[in-house]
Amino acid sequence: MAKFEGYKDIYVFVEQRNGEIANVGYELISEARKLVASIPQMGFQVVGVLLGHNISEKANDVIAHGADKVIVADHELLEGYSTQFYADTLTQIIETFKPDSFLTGATVLGRDLAPRVAARLNAGLTADATKIEIDQEKVADGEALLLVTRPTFGGNLFGTIVCPDTRPQMATIRPNVFSMDPVDTTRTGEVVAFTPDFKDTDAKVVVKEVIAKVVEGIDITKCDILVGAGRGAEDCLDMVEAVAEELGGAMCASRAVVDDGFASKDIQVGQTGKTVRPSLYIACGISGACQHVAGMEKSDMIIAINRDPQAEVFSIANMGFIGDVKEILPLLKEEIIAAKKA
Repeated sequence: MAKFEGYKDIYVFVEQRNGEIANVGYELISEARKLVASIPQMGFQVVGVLLGHNISEKANDVIAHGADKVIVADHELLEGYSTQFYADTLTQIIETFKPDSFLTGATVLGRDLAPRVAARLNAGLTADATKIEIDQEKVADGEALLLVTRPTFGGNLFGTIVCPDTRPQMATIRPNVFSMDPVDTTRTGEVVAFTPDFKDTDAKVVVKEVIAKVVEGIDITKCDILVGAGRGAEDCLDMVEAVAEELGGAMCASRAVVDDGFASKDIQVGQTGKTVRPSLYIACGISGACQHVAGMEKSDMIIAINRDPQAEVFSIANMGFIGDVKEILPLLKEEIIAAKKA
């Protein structure tokens, strides 16, 4: 007999703002499908959870991205994000449907919402995860124990956390860690309308105005080509930027470069920065420490430039150049310009 009777399926909170669904929700649905496929004997489904107002039509988009079922809570009090009303609704949904696992994006909203819901349910929560899988040894006992890996001690170590004693197993996962499966508009699924029961409809916090943050520069998480600068390239950042510009991409940086004051936090890649998945990542003077690698290892093509032939970055690179960044980058720029003219 299963240890947690009645708890089933992997649920994903599908975050939306102003009717626009965040990609991280679709990324988690794609990964949840892989988890479900690894335990066919459990008969699990992937269930999307969508909260908002006048967003019911978005359920079909969630199904097209891989959900087998979508639970939609459409209510005027959920039109804008409210910690109070979102936490109330999500808690009620979990108590009603009893998911075995519940995944949320580690966004600003997700990091605010998930721990509050977990506390109300007395459930275990792993925050800021970078890897999730199912313990296959437990499946024989009728248990889909989630193995959740996250960085610890400033990204110097990775820990795998389990929640064996409570359900649902909850985790927040970084955006861009997992790939998004192609959209299949022919998919069909079940849409369940859920009406939250608010005991108190008086908002404890009232949002008077939302002021959009003005972001300067390029969002590196959306770039298809990135040229990364490490400590070994600090004295030639202008050339790193020039190569990135010629390629139609952008420059990013390691934590060391940011800490040294040569680049802003907005373009930092790694455990304490952003996770990126470009088609091409050129690592310039980057040693290949695990903290940085965790933020860019899913790139389609990695080219490393480092004068140390033993640098760890070469172990994950598809192509490598051993030499001084200051000497190689100008040559690379010339070759790019020549190729564009050809």
